[in-house]
Amino acid sequence: MTLILENLTHSYGDMQTLNALSLSVRSGEVVSLLGPSGCGKTTLLRLVAGLEHLSSGQIMLNNELLAAPDHHPAPENRPVGLVFQEHALFPNMTVAENIEFGLKAMPQADRQARRKALLEMVGLAGYDQRKPGTLSGGQQQRVALARALAPAPKVMLLDEPYASVDIMLRRELREAARVLLKEAGSASILVTHDPEEALEMSDKIAVMSKGRILQVDEPDKVINEPSCAEVASLFGDAQLFDGHVEGEEFVCAAGRFGLGEVARREGPVSTMVIRPSGVCFTAAEDGEWVVRDVRYRSSGRVLFVSRVDAAAISLVRVDADEHALPEIGAKGHLSLRQRNAFLFDKESQ
Repeated sequence: MTLILENLTHSYGDMQTLNALSLSVRSGEVVSLLGPSGCGKTTLLRLVAGLEHLSSGQIMLNNELLAAPDHHPAPENRPVGLVFQEHALFPNMTVAENIEFGLKAMPQADRQARRKALLEMVGLAGYDQRKPGTLSGGQQQRVALARALAPAPKVMLLDEPYASVDIMLRRELREAARVLLKEAGSASILVTHDPEEALEMSDKIAVMSKGRILQVDEPDKVINEPSCAEVASLFGDAQLFDGHVEGEEFVCAAGRFGLGEVARREGPVSTMVIRPSGVCFTAAEDGEWVVRDVRYRSSGRVLFVSRVDAAAISLVRVDADEHALPEIGAKGHLSLRQRNAFLFDKESQ
């Protein structure tokens, strides 16, 4: 079974939110929509769910028409489960009643068995008679996921479901949710603006910008083989610089970077995207770069460097060599590494 979004277009009045967007999601696959606020991620989910009407294009599920401009089944008549950031649980109902809400056509014994199995899956066995208001935010989100999974929907839509919980719980919820979604076998779409969440949760990532998809691929390819500077700059504490190549250097307002091992691209280079691990600092008395600060990160220490003669400090982040850690004030050269440094020409942006 495959969910196919084909040339979707949507507008709010004169403002176009989606522009001929196409995407496919297979059964058992988790695809993340990653991009900034306002790029059309949530609108796409609302179109699949039936909360918005298509302007043009069509949505197919298992080779059957799910939605089109002249075909708009109501949300409750679509095989779609929804999980939102706000949980949207019924506060006057117990956990059991919330989960069984979409199972009214099922015999009571089957409803109870399904509810019990789901609560065990989300780690809330025994919480049946609790009200949502007595649960923590993370527990409420687990109930919301269980309720959405209860009818065994063919499609699962998750709109930034972990944004309101703290970072440690968010990681735990992501790990559990991915396992549950894979076990359920639904075609799942996750909306997020968090690159780390997209990497952890997804079989594929669709990077969106201004109502279109810039790149859709497996996480490894999106992070290591970005199609353009906008995609590359989303991951790994990246920095983007506009400039040009002069001989063996990339020259920009921040300073000069030796091209080193970085792969060249055909055409006129106009943009460089670097992550801290994609740059090397080599100490040298005649270097034009100087270390302004050294800070700690979970991945190790990071140097903050700028040109020696910089009137206004424009800091570049560089992973430190723990075996030869320079002191603040040390001078040196910067060169690009083979990985995590990218050059793009104008046509590729």
